[in-house]
Amino acid sequence: MVQKIIEISLKNRYIVLLLAIGLFVWGISAIKKNPIDAIPDLSENQVIVFTEWMGRSPQVMEDQVTYPLVSNLQGVPKVKNIRAASMFGMSFVYVIFEDDVDVYWARTRVLERLNYAQRLLPQGVTPALGPDGTGVGHIFWYHLDAPKMDLGEQRALQDWYVKFALQTVPGVAEVASYGGFEKQYQLVVDPVKLQYYNISLMDVMNKVKANNNDVGGRKFEMSDMAYIIRGLGYVKNKEDIENIALGNYNGIPVSVKDIGQVQMGGDLRLGIFDADGNGEVVGGIVVMRYGENADQVIKAVKEKLKDVEKGLPEGVKFKTSYDRSTLIEAAIDTIKSKIIEEIIVVAVIVILFLFHWRSALSIIIQIPVTIAISFILLNAFGLSSNIMSLTGIALAIGVIVDNGIIMSENAYRSLSLWQKNNHSTTKQDSHEKMV
Repeated sequence: MVQKIIEISLKNRYIVLLLAIGLFVWGISAIKKNPIDAIPDLSENQVIVFTEWMGRSPQVMEDQVTYPLVSNLQGVPKVKNIRAASMFGMSFVYVIFEDDVDVYWARTRVLERLNYAQRLLPQGVTPALGPDGTGVGHIFWYHLDAPKMDLGEQRALQDWYVKFALQTVPGVAEVASYGGFEKQYQLVVDPVKLQYYNISLMDVMNKVKANNNDVGGRKFEMSDMAYIIRGLGYVKNKEDIENIALGNYNGIPVSVKDIGQVQMGGDLRLGIFDADGNGEVVGGIVVMRYGENADQVIKAVKEKLKDVEKGLPEGVKFKTSYDRSTLIEAAIDTIKSKIIEEIIVVAVIVILFLFHWRSALSIIIQIPVTIAISFILLNAFGLSSNIMSLTGIALAIGVIVDNGIIMSENAYRSLSLWQKNNHSTTKQDSHEKMV
């Protein structure tokens, strides 16, 4: 069979050459389409369900949130395993699917089951799906360089301007903010005044919540004009909260400012983010969507940061904390240099041993063609170009050229023997004719 293929190839050399050129062109296009990353994604095919119920102990979260979710998610098809973790005020459920399951199909199935499990959870508790990223999806970290702004203003700038802009970049699953203070209105209640005015803390919470709202009315006509009535009640500053009415005491209205103090503060922090020991900073983590090209996503994020930087306040700039593209480019440069080195070494060795440049050329051509074909197979199996796959290709180049060297040397030796035998036979015939 092999001999027959060799004979057909030798008789149709131009067709074989066209096929090689076609595979090479196809491989070049496959290289451009193949996702490039530095780290191979070996994470499990999972969907994360996150539930928040602040102020509850881990045991309460386990009994009333985690257990109902786990027990109902067990019926999802193609689920391999379910893991869960309960902590103070938060619950995490990790639904592990089979490796051949599409990640978005899995998210759809989990979301359908969550709609059913919602009725088993306490009132006001709503589970949510985590981002469609993986454990190696943290591809880019940045922070703000804003010496003239406090940490609260930097966090507000990050949450309400930078984050929303970066989430529009194709391939970005989430932008997680870190550092700084999340601004909030804080009501410091005096318990003595609550007792004096006979107002409970729950009344204060309900009144503040009810007054921070817009309400709609109906339309009425007057003097051939139509008017729409609506109530504007959203809180815009501290004074709006201070003037919210809570009740009356002996016919005198009691407002929020009579029972406590309203101040602007920061939410409770569980940690800080320090940059090189120079102080706290505010920034974000860009999480790549599952299966995307990390190199292209990072380039798009950098371009977006340049556009966003134009709208930042004066003196505010972006600084990169972590950029995986440097590692990606280093891996690509390494494979390029190694391929060139191996091509040179193979050419020199073949020429030195065979003293035949056409044999060296036939072997050298195999290297780029074979590498291009390997990327066609990578795309077919859904694998990305990373340190492990590129290193495997570099190591396999030696095996690729071995076959070519052996075949060329064998062909060269066989031709030499044929020429020698043919020359000897010719000389013998000539001698016999002379005799």
